[in-house]
Amino acid sequence: MAIPYGETRSYKEQAQRLGNPKAVRAVAAANGQNKVSILIPCHRVIGSDGKLTGYAGGLNRKQFLLALERGEVQTALF
Repeated sequence: MAIPYGETRSYKEQAQRLGNPKAVRAVAAANGQNKVSILIPCHRVIGSDGKLTGYAGGLNRKQFLLALERGEVQTALF
């Protein structure tokens, strides 16, 4: 289930969208096995309380990526 750029979904929301609201742990496990996070942006999945949860690249990187997608980060090209 794709999560649009700049948006987040909880593991529970993802499970519900997949048609199995009890599959929260399966969603989390699949997310944790993502080997191609550049293609499948698993950093957009967060805890149901809105807090950032595990990310192979580290929570600091997850926070940065989410802020970047929301336009909260200024990047200098030169």
